[in-house]
Amino acid sequence: MGIFSRFADIVNSNISALLDKAEDPEKMVRLIIQEMEDILVEVRSTSAKILAEKKEILHRVSRAEAQVQDWQDKAELALSKERDDLAKAALGERRKADELSSRLRDELLIIEEQIQKLKQEITLLQEKLADAKVRQKSMIIRKQTASSRLEVKRQLDSGKIDHAMNKFDQYERRIEGLESQVDAYELGNKPSLKDEFAALAAEDSMSAELEALKKKVQAKKKTKTEQ
Repeated sequence: MGIFSRFADIVNSNISALLDKAEDPEKMVRLIIQEMEDILVEVRSTSAKILAEKKEILHRVSRAEAQVQDWQDKAELALSKERDDLAKAALGERRKADELSSRLRDELLIIEEQIQKLKQEITLLQEKLADAKVRQKSMIIRKQTASSRLEVKRQLDSGKIDHAMNKFDQYERRIEGLESQVDAYELGNKPSLKDEFAALAAEDSMSAELEALKKKVQAKKKTKTEQ
């Protein structure tokens, strides 16, 4: 398949339709992008050759036009010297140079048309390439997201998470049981010597506070009686 045939196929193709028919859309996008990039390289190489050819033709047109003017000057010189034969020959050469210049200009018009078409088609291909790359990124993200969601679904459906949560509940109940044993152990033990002295000190403090309160109340009663 020639470069321009492949180029036209890619440019005119419906990428969405290709992806819908593909068994592996992600792979298809990679192939399309690779094909587009390869074609762009080839088209740019071809464009460079055509531009070089255009430049060469412009030089040839310039030389042909210079020859036209040169033979025209020679014909006029011959006539001024009354050399009709030389003038006629010079005019014949001028006609040849003029015809050559005309043919070259026709070729130049054809090349210009090719260059313009190439520019348009390259623009279309670049747009398709950009669209394909955007779709590729989107597909990769969607695939990764779907794979992650599928894995979560599988984990949930497999009961592994529920099993793990049940294990947590069992561990918590075991810890609560240990804590209950500690509380029971503390309740069953006699108070330490330190705890007993602390209790005595608290009892003395409470007795002293109570005695002071009694005295205060008695003093108030005595004051009221005296009044």
